[in-house]
Amino acid sequence: MSRDYELKPFRSQVELHIDYAGELNPQQHAAVTAVPGPALVIAGAGSGKTRTLTYRVAYLIEQGIPPDRILLLTFTNKAAKEMMRRVADLLGAELQALWGGTFHSIGARVLRRHADVLGFRPDFTILDREDATALLKTCLAEAEIDIKATRFPKADVVGDICSLALNTNRSVAEVVADAYPYFVQLTPQIEDVGRRYTARKRTANVMDFDDLLALWLKLLREHADVCELYQRKFQFILVDEYQDTNKLQSDLIDLLAARHKNVMVVGDDSQSIYAWRGAHFKNILQFPQRYPGAQTYKIEVNYRSTPEILAVANAAIAANIEQFAKQLAPARKSGMKPVLVPCGDSREQAAFVAQRILELREEGVNLNQQAVLYRSHFHAFDLQLELTRRNIPFSITSGIRFFEQAHIKDLTAYLRLVCNPTDELAFKRIVQLMPGIGGGAAAKLWDLFSAHRPTLAPALEPERRASLGTNPPPPPLQPSDARRSASSDAATAPAAPDLKSQILKSQIPTPAPIATALQKCAAKVPKKAATAWAQFTPTIAQLEADPVRHQPAAMIQLVLEAGYEDYLQETFPNFRNRLEDLEQLAAFALQFTGPEDFLAQLALLTNIEADDEAAKRNDQEQVRLSSIHQAKGLEFDVVFIIMLCDGLFPSARSLETIDGQEEERRLFYVAVTRARNELYLSFPLIRMTPGSYGGDAMQQPSRFLGEIPKDLLDEWNLRSFHSYE
Repeated sequence: MSRDYELKPFRSQVELHIDYAGELNPQQHAAVTAVPGPALVIAGAGSGKTRTLTYRVAYLIEQGIPPDRILLLTFTNKAAKEMMRRVADLLGAELQALWGGTFHSIGARVLRRHADVLGFRPDFTILDREDATALLKTCLAEAEIDIKATRFPKADVVGDICSLALNTNRSVAEVVADAYPYFVQLTPQIEDVGRRYTARKRTANVMDFDDLLALWLKLLREHADVCELYQRKFQFILVDEYQDTNKLQSDLIDLLAARHKNVMVVGDDSQSIYAWRGAHFKNILQFPQRYPGAQTYKIEVNYRSTPEILAVANAAIAANIEQFAKQLAPARKSGMKPVLVPCGDSREQAAFVAQRILELREEGVNLNQQAVLYRSHFHAFDLQLELTRRNIPFSITSGIRFFEQAHIKDLTAYLRLVCNPTDELAFKRIVQLMPGIGGGAAAKLWDLFSAHRPTLAPALEPERRASLGTNPPPPPLQPSDARRSASSDAATAPAAPDLKSQILKSQIPTPAPIATALQKCAAKVPKKAATAWAQFTPTIAQLEADPVRHQPAAMIQLVLEAGYEDYLQETFPNFRNRLEDLEQLAAFALQFTGPEDFLAQLALLTNIEADDEAAKRNDQEQVRLSSIHQAKGLEFDVVFIIMLCDGLFPSARSLETIDGQEEERRLFYVAVTRARNELYLSFPLIRMTPGSYGGDAMQQPSRFLGEIPKDLLDEWNLRSFHSYE
């Protein structure tokens, strides 16, 4: 008879130099001192996630684990450097041997050592996005695909399709069917270009960013000796922001941890907001199933926000079904209740936010500690104008400067040309969107057009404009009348004209001097651009015609209908977001009586963004305006969340699926938990919408507001308000 006898390792008692129990709260301490094995740490907002991770690394090293046996994976180099600096400070020694960095940097490090087994040399080059796009263009040319003739996606879009397929562990066909259904019939050609791209990268000894993960995983899966080397080497694996990992990254972690299973992942499922770029929300939810016996630690003590703000945060996320139940608990003393502010319209909302910002500054709250957060950049148009009018400095951190984006400049170029046929830049920008027209051809066409064009676009007299029904916008709605007016208008207002249908049915109007000049240039247009030019000419003619000529919103919709929406699909991976930008730009344009005023206001907003960048360099005090995605990881004394209307936040597209709604709810939770001391939630009762063509549309408050118990909020009624003018 035989039986197993466990031989336990002997070690002398470890002398710890750090007082872990004294420097951590009980929840943090439990996670930091967890026994070896798989562990999931659910770290709520403001609960000290980074502190927990750094102390965990220090604890492992003090337990005798060599630094080179620890792998710390993060999502940014900044986070990795900060954690390693903190660990070094805790231990009083540098940790050069610790493997810490982003997934991509660690992947590059491993691939340098083993490139040869994958058919690459160790001196391979890593392509940036621009270089990758250039190589894809070469593959498109090699495949002899006429992009315009077949309405084939451009290189950027093909690259995005291939990237999404890799990072989500799906086929190109699946990605196209799901995210790019308008290109389904072209799937075989897209797959062919992808194969050519892969082959060319190998021939040129180059890798793109996706390869740093995909080839790393391929290396481990197909070469058992290399896989065993790193499985043995990395005795402990720690992963930051695990809720943001994609399928590729989670597969890498699972494979590396397969031997020791000493993997600790840290994250907050309630802050998973990046599904649109491939993050796989189920990774964190399914961790306990993938690692049977895994210990789960919850860190719920929040050191950032007041109890009142945390109560709203807990209520805001409660309706999500797919989540780990948690309750943020306050470590701070009580403060004021979050405030709900219904506003008459978006301009009144902007006036409230601006006035309250100034009041708070008078009360001692620095502008740098105040932030306005929103779902999409266009939600802040009116606020930017109001802050500028009141001389309140602000910075914008919503990604690329909005009005400098290609699709905004492309579309407004049409309006600029109609308003001013001598605008050479607008003309050249439009014609270079056409196939076969580069800088040289555009210059020749401009010279030819200049010989025929009118000197000025015809202006419409005020009397005639009024006779056509193009009236100035109504005076601002007073808050006391907002609810009554919104409901009565909805019941009595005549139906808005279906302007899109009118545009599509209309014939080329005459006279149309700009279009006539364009028609005279047709014989000199490159053959590849002949079809596009034939469409361009009547589009300009329709833009010149009354009443569209004096309705900037209608002009934007016409350009979209006349082919620019198709151009967006072919050209940009984030087509839907850009289309939404332009539709909301049309809604913003409804408040202007003509394209000239609208373009002047856009120029002002563009200059505001340019001034904002200069202000950042000067490091002056300024309010932060930011999309919520860009604000993740930040915190402020005071936070305003604006435009909380159904269809805006949550977005209209997200309402189509349960998963979409749950991600939007997590986004709202992220916004709420950015606030330390004061939180203001506002929404307009009415607003102009792209489909209203001059009329106001009544708004429904965001469903997220309805999920917060009324007793957790103070409601402020705006009783008096000065004119906007």
